[in-house]
Amino acid sequence: MDYQRKSKGVTVRTVDGFTFSGTLNLGINERLSEVFTKEEKPFIVLWDVTFDRGKGGTGKVLFVNKRNIVWAEPEE
Repeated sequence: MDYQRKSKGVTVRTVDGFTFSGTLNLGINERLSEVFTKEEKPFIVLWDVTFDRGKGGTGKVLFVNKRNIVWAEPEE
């Protein structure tokens, strides 16, 4: 199986009220929702993340457990 890189911008909010925006690799999925609902992997990886909470920043990489996500919104 060939690795595919097809990315999409997304804003995510976690159960503790933390909101951030970044880029997510869709891989072989056609839609962003499939990454959250159909994949069995417990984590998503976001890069070029922008946030402002304590040590806010830009260009960070975050590994986020999907169980801690309240909502996710695709960027247009």
